[in-house]
Amino acid sequence: MSLKHTLSLLDLDQKLREIRTVIEQPAETSTSEESRSQSLLCCYMMSDEENPLATQACGLTEKDIATIKLLNETRDMLESPDFNRVLSSCLNRGFSRLLDNMAEFFRPTEQDIGDSGSVNSLSSVSLPLAKIIPIINGQIHSVCSETPSHFVQDLLTMEQVKDFAANVYEAFSTPQQLEK
Repeated sequence: MSLKHTLSLLDLDQKLREIRTVIEQPAETSTSEESRSQSLLCCYMMSDEENPLATQACGLTEKDIATIKLLNETRDMLESPDFNRVLSSCLNRGFSRLLDNMAEFFRPTEQDIGDSGSVNSLSSVSLPLAKIIPIINGQIHSVCSETPSHFVQDLLTMEQVKDFAANVYEAFSTPQQLEK
């Protein structure tokens, strides 16, 4: 897509959905139930099991059993359907917030309103991709640098996040887990 190509807010939403689908969803050829419930994002968060953990953990040796166990347990958690549902919900919330913030840049001007008479604000204003990219970059910086971060606060108030955090805490706080 050319940097001169213009997109409305609706077009931008559609393109972001397409990109997310390619990045987040497993290939259609997956047949096992387990691989269908696992997001491709797991491989970005932590390498797959076929790469030796010692290599992944910056030169840890087999003597570093506690760290290797922690890495294995983390990988198992990242690959769980529960984590993937929570991750998907958080990403949906984040992209929704991004698009909400982007909407102010797609507001029709007085001239747009005068030219068309009636304005569908979501599709009437288009911006070239060359202008959209820096706006998105600025939005990401804004969301990530706020103190306190309203986005993080928003995520922390999600019931799915609270429930998942409680489950992880409970799973790793049992006496059997503490002894391992």
